[in-house]
Amino acid sequence: MFRAKIVVAIFFVGLGSALANASEQPLQQTIYYGGNIITMEGEDVAYVDAVVERDGKIIYAGDKSGAVTNFAGKTREVDLKGKAMMPGFIEPHLHPSIAAILLSGDIVAPHDWHVPEGLKKGVEGHDAYIARLKESIAKNGSKDDVLFIWGYHQLWHGDLSREILNEISPDIPVGIIHRSFHEIFVNDKAIAMFGIKEKEFKGNPQVDWDRGHFYEGGWLALVPKIAPRMINPERYKRGLVDMTKIIRKNGITTIAEQGFPTSNFDMEYQLLKSEMDKNPPYEVYNVLNGTQLYGMRGSNEKAWEFMEAAPEKYNTDNILMLPKQVKLYADGAIYSLAMEMKEGYSDGFKGQWMTPPVLFEKQMNFYWDKGYKINIHANGDLGIQLCLDITEKMMKRKPRKNHRLTLHHLGYFTDDQAEQMQALGIEASANPYYLWALADKYSEYGLGPERARNLVDMKSLKDRDIPFSFHSDFGMAPLEPLTLAWTAINRITAEQTLVSQNQRIDVFTAMQAITINAARTLDLENTIGSITVGKTANFTLLDENPFKVEPMHIKDISVAGVVYRGRLDLN
Repeated sequence: MFRAKIVVAIFFVGLGSALANASEQPLQQTIYYGGNIITMEGEDVAYVDAVVERDGKIIYAGDKSGAVTNFAGKTREVDLKGKAMMPGFIEPHLHPSIAAILLSGDIVAPHDWHVPEGLKKGVEGHDAYIARLKESIAKNGSKDDVLFIWGYHQLWHGDLSREILNEISPDIPVGIIHRSFHEIFVNDKAIAMFGIKEKEFKGNPQVDWDRGHFYEGGWLALVPKIAPRMINPERYKRGLVDMTKIIRKNGITTIAEQGFPTSNFDMEYQLLKSEMDKNPPYEVYNVLNGTQLYGMRGSNEKAWEFMEAAPEKYNTDNILMLPKQVKLYADGAIYSLAMEMKEGYSDGFKGQWMTPPVLFEKQMNFYWDKGYKINIHANGDLGIQLCLDITEKMMKRKPRKNHRLTLHHLGYFTDDQAEQMQALGIEASANPYYLWALADKYSEYGLGPERARNLVDMKSLKDRDIPFSFHSDFGMAPLEPLTLAWTAINRITAEQTLVSQNQRIDVFTAMQAITINAARTLDLENTIGSITVGKTANFTLLDENPFKVEPMHIKDISVAGVVYRGRLDLN
């Protein structure tokens, strides 16, 4: 156990009268030393012998002798005993609301999932999947509430419909959330409990009422209507508690919600605040959801007015609304094979737009003219091309320097598009886990081997000096920064296939993507993301140094704990 190995002792250091009076002084600072302290400053791996923290800020990084002799007062010394210390890991794109719903319901998915209550084994095959659904409904279902089960994917689990759900659950309301979290299937009992009617969705091309299937824009239209059931406060709070456990276990000190709220601002904010009022060892930044607020407020102008007022109204010590940033949505989910692709799909799959392109272009132009940093959900090469083409037109109409427009996810793109991104000053936050989870199946279905083995090509961005971060978009990937880095470094699939090895990136670049470049994605690189004087004292403590182990071992490095704003918190 790290707690037993790390040595924390109180020493009195200083010169002259400072030493004589040390016993009367309050605790002044903490010195960390005796390990591999990796700063993530500069363009290559850099180490310091010691770091001094005071009042939650880094006040020194350098030789231990300088740390000991230059700071008077009562000092706590933390001997890392050979452990590694890095800047606190940053998760720049997840959704606490999704995490809370996912973790408070049940999980029946294609792959294994490690959650605080234990292992949720993956399942493949239609009969095996239906059997697991029946087990879950029998164990967890209630006639008085909707049971949400996440993880369904048609390529692993076969067909699903309202009729099938009625057969296996005639009395218990059930909502089966797709692996993408962009779709849901519901049975008759759930429809009755939600109180929704077919006429409410008439004309929506992304709703199949007869099959009980709501996807992409249909899902977005449904969510506000079912929020009272989906965001059950007691259950939701349990999910947030589990989210915090996972965040702590994986050494994350900063998370960002890219697109707040999901369905109900006040409810989601108050429930998130109830968790953050416990003062966990991480902070939450929110990028407000231009798409949902447009629907909730009735116009882009009213959504913008709300965004402008939000920081002053809602910021707390550890929940902060990122000013002058917005989240928008282009094409559909990669897990649903609904991302818009230039060459389309095999096997009957079809791309979908989350926002109709005409409205999407209006939204982009609106926030561009307001001087906002625009964050865009974009997955397929056609969806990405729409974003690039609109940005090119905006740059010609109203040029902006350092606009940092950021594309999120980037499931599949080409070298030509990377060139265009570079020319336009567009940045990226990607989910490299898509390759691990999807490349094998998508080689057989939907995309074919050529496109499937080229998912999430980070080397193409690296070669063009395009800044990029990694994110989990939990649960599109595990909430494990080291696993994300490991995937991009090794490019290995769930079936242990090594693919497109020429697209691997080096360890330092991957570590930048979960530290300093993740901070940049949030426009926070001047306050977090590296170990240097003046920044917040957020650190991640690791049992092993990721730069000194085999690349295939990186995801298995244990996280020993974190330092959050100067507070040591051990796993």
